Amino acid sequence: MDTLVSTQWLTEHLADPDLVILDATKHLPDVERDPREDFLAAHIPGARFLDLPSLHDAEAQVGNTLPTSAQFSARMSALRIAPTSRIVLYDDSAIASAARAWFIFRLYGLTDVALLDGGWAKWRAEGRAIEKGTVEVSPSEFAATEPAARVRSKADMLANCASRTEQVVDARDAARFLGTSADTIHELPGGHIPGARNVFFRNLFASDGTYKSPEELRRAFHDAGIDLDRPIAASCGSGMTASVLLFALHLAGVDDAALYDGSWAEWGADPATPKETGAARAA
Repeated sequence: MDTLVSTQWLTEHLADPDLVILDATKHLPDVERDPREDFLAAHIPGARFLDLPSLHDAEAQVGNTLPTSAQFSARMSALRIAPTSRIVLYDDSAIASAARAWFIFRLYGLTDVALLDGGWAKWRAEGRAIEKGTVEVSPSEFAATEPAARVRSKADMLANCASRTEQVVDARDAARFLGTSADTIHELPGGHIPGARNVFFRNLFASDGTYKSPEELRRAFHDAGIDLDRPIAASCGSGMTASVLLFALHLAGVDDAALYDGSWAEWGADPATPKETGAARAA
C-alpha cells in the first residue's frame, strides 16, 4: 500500500480484512466542533475513531506532547490494531491532523500506514458512501516498538542553534514566523527559532485538498532554502502542522527528518531561548 491513497483506491478496498480506517481529526482550540460527535454523525464505512485529541502524554510539561509507548500501545489495543494491519488515516480538520497520527504511528513501528489524499472533505464532495453511529471492536494486545530517534527536545534545538547540524523548517504562517503578528493560538509573541526557514503547511496542498506532486513539494522546500540532502527538523506551533511538513518531506523522498515536538509553544514561552523575527537569515 502506498503512503498516500486516493478516495477511489479506498472505495475499492473497504472490505479488505486487514485494512483499518481511522478518523484522526483534531481541531485548533478555537474551533467549536467535537470530532467524536462529527464521527458519530458521519464517517467512512467501517472507520474507527482514533480520538487524536486525547492521544498525548497528559503528564508532560508541554501540552500536546507525543504519547508514551505505553499510551500508544493501549490505544492500539483498544482499537484492535495489529502490527500487520494496513492503516488508512483521514481527517476533517483545517490543520490536516491525520499527518500527526501518521508520524506517531511510524514513530512506534507501524510502517504500513497511509493518508487518504484529500481526506474527509474530498470523500464527501465525491458523494461516496458514509456510515453513522458507533463502531464496536473487541480489544486486542498490542506492544509498540521503541520509538525511532526522530524527536527533538528543547535541549536538542538549543544545541543545534550553535552547531546548525540540522536545518529547521517551520510550518506556521508567515506572519507568526516573521513576528509581524502574535501567536494567538498559544498566547505568545511571534517569531522563530534562529536560522529556521518557513514553509507554510497549507502551501503543500492543491486546491482540492490533495497533496501536491513530489516535484512540487521538493521545489517548495528548495525555494524556502532547505537542502533536502542535509538533516532537517520540523517545527510549528505545537507539533501538529510540523507533521504535515514531515509527511510532505516523506513524499519528496526524505524519510529521516525529525520533529521538534514542543515547537513554538515550548520555545516561545521560555524567556531564555534565543528568538528571531523578520525574514530568515543565512545559516
